[in-house]
Amino acid sequence: MAAPSFILSTLAQQPREGLRLPPAGTWTADRPADLGPAQPAGRLLGTQGPDQGFALHLARRFEGRLVLADGEHEHDVIAGCLGVALKRAALFGRAPLIHDLTVAFTLWGFLGSASDELVALRRPMFEAVGHDYSGQRAIADAVPNETLRLPHAEVQRRATTDWQALLGR
Repeated sequence: MAAPSFILSTLAQQPREGLRLPPAGTWTADRPADLGPAQPAGRLLGTQGPDQGFALHLARRFEGRLVLADGEHEHDVIAGCLGVALKRAALFGRAPLIHDLTVAFTLWGFLGSASDELVALRRPMFEAVGHDYSGQRAIADAVPNETLRLPHAEVQRRATTDWQALLGR
């Protein structure tokens, strides 16, 4: 069977091989803006995790369901609790789930009846926090990692009686 006309048949018609490149060397983070192998940690840096924008979509499911005290606004509450939910998801190395938001809203008493002490604690923290990044980070940093690693059912069970321990107070 004959070969098609576009098939190169002789050695002279074959493409020539160029210069071979040496294998890549090792890379080090030596420039000022290079982060290196680990993400930086510290005040106001947050917790990095995958697909964090999905939490905004999940937060819409709580609109109209949050129990707010006088002077509290839903926009501020969602913005403040969003950082807590994202921190919980990033601790597990995954994208946010509805349970992360449930834990965040439960911890601060927005999904049920909160005690007067909890309302007095959260009111100044959540006031106008929707427009204050450092305030949002302060709310997320106020919740200990040990609390965020608890199953969401355990947080819901303990939130009404032991909220001070859950918030590390």
